[in-house]
Amino acid sequence: MSIYQEFGVRTIFNLAGTSTRVGGPVLAKEVADAMVNASQHSVDMTELQASASEYISKITGSEAAYVTAGASAGLTMAAASILAGLDPAKMEELPRVKSNKNQFIISREHRSGYDHAFRLAGAETVDVGMNEILSGAGVRRTEAWEYESAINERTAGIIYVATENSEPPIESIIDIAKKHNLPVVVDAAGQLPPRDNLRIFIEKGADLVAYSGGKAIKGPQSSGILCGKKEYISSVAMQSLDMDEFFDIWNPPFNLIDKSKITAIPRHGIGRGFKVAKEEIAGLLVALRMFIEKDIESEMEKCTKFLAIISNEIKSLNSDKVSTNIILPKNTEQYPILNLTSTTLNLFDLSNKFKNDAGLFLNETGLNDNHLTIHPMNLSDENIGEITSSLKNQLNEFMSKGI
Repeated sequence: MSIYQEFGVRTIFNLAGTSTRVGGPVLAKEVADAMVNASQHSVDMTELQASASEYISKITGSEAAYVTAGASAGLTMAAASILAGLDPAKMEELPRVKSNKNQFIISREHRSGYDHAFRLAGAETVDVGMNEILSGAGVRRTEAWEYESAINERTAGIIYVATENSEPPIESIIDIAKKHNLPVVVDAAGQLPPRDNLRIFIEKGADLVAYSGGKAIKGPQSSGILCGKKEYISSVAMQSLDMDEFFDIWNPPFNLIDKSKITAIPRHGIGRGFKVAKEEIAGLLVALRMFIEKDIESEMEKCTKFLAIISNEIKSLNSDKVSTNIILPKNTEQYPILNLTSTTLNLFDLSNKFKNDAGLFLNETGLNDNHLTIHPMNLSDENIGEITSSLKNQLNEFMSKGI
């Protein structure tokens, strides 16, 4: 009996990809073992975060790093570090910012529900630009000059949300930020793979970059990475760690916090609610090591083969009601996907049937465009047969009822 069965929860097949609501990726045995091993020992959490900082910094090329409770928590702490710096009095005040220098500029087309992450720290977002292509009103998207025109005495930093087609180019935004001595925070939560993205934003001059640890890295779902300038990471650490310490005998590792630059330490900071357990840090580090060392191209080739197996079985139904299409990315480090497309079937009802009757959770982002997507991240030699058979049977039953 699984732990889930013991507490009355069914297990499902996550074919949606990295989505948190379906548990994200299944942990590799090495990651799970690392977490169990870590749970059997006590450790100084400041020393553990300092060791994690050293390891992650070598991979990302950053001055320092911190393991966060997911990428969203990383963004909150990025804002908090910029707003408070190394001043314990300002840390105590957050999310109030007495100076009113708390505005972060962001493109309108970069905005999302994750704006909350910045507001939690006391930041205000100031949005600029527009996407006239999307609105059908023109040919232009947000441009760099619009960021610069919004800078004033209240501006604390700039937010840049990275995707494959983000505009304007990040280089132009970093140039403007440096001109005005402003930090740039990059939300790169879902920008892995390719693995080069672990370094590229820091190399281009970003001050802080947030990644999810529970997506393609395949670490614990509640883990993330924030890397960047040491002054900001030190502030993140001071506002996140258990600070029930006597300053005189508090000796943080130098690579994480330079005590000589601090005259006092705050009480528990705004990041205390984003506590990361030793088990999660250990799991994230092992997952990151596996991510950078594995033959990712071979893994993607195997994923393509799994999708071909599913596609061929669905095609064997010989139905003109549904078609399959494997989409291969330009970058060989990125995942292929399989789209199930239909203009005659009610795909909303089909997706519900998959979920409710067979525990098959597909990616639903394309429902309004008449397709469901199968992401191969959690497919394996052990489950491909069962998943393929279940998909085929559920689809055949659905079509036979003429829904």
